[in-house]
Amino acid sequence: MAFKTLFLAHAPDADYKKHNSTINTGKYRLFTYVVKNQEEAVKVARKLYETEKIESILLCPGFTHTDIAELFKALDGKVSINVSRGDGPSSRIAMEAMQRAHFLER
Repeated sequence: MAFKTLFLAHAPDADYKKHNSTINTGKYRLFTYVVKNQEEAVKVARKLYETEKIESILLCPGFTHTDIAELFKALDGKVSINVSRGDGPSSRIAMEAMQRAHFLER
């Protein structure tokens, strides 16, 4: 039986139906989805919990504390949720790169 994890990331131009993949080693199954917003994140997480019985979610730094709480509640507290966060210098480097790519424009 594989340990199943969902990695979620945000991108303003994402189409979660197209921008996803699965890596399966046999003992580990990693689902990756890039979503446009929190509504899509909750939808994908619920779907994968129902269909794949994911046990863990890894989130990119763009998820707020409120987003994390909403995901945890949407899954009835049955899935481990972990967030990727960098230190100050790393966060600055990532922010500058996203600004150059016009990533944060709405």
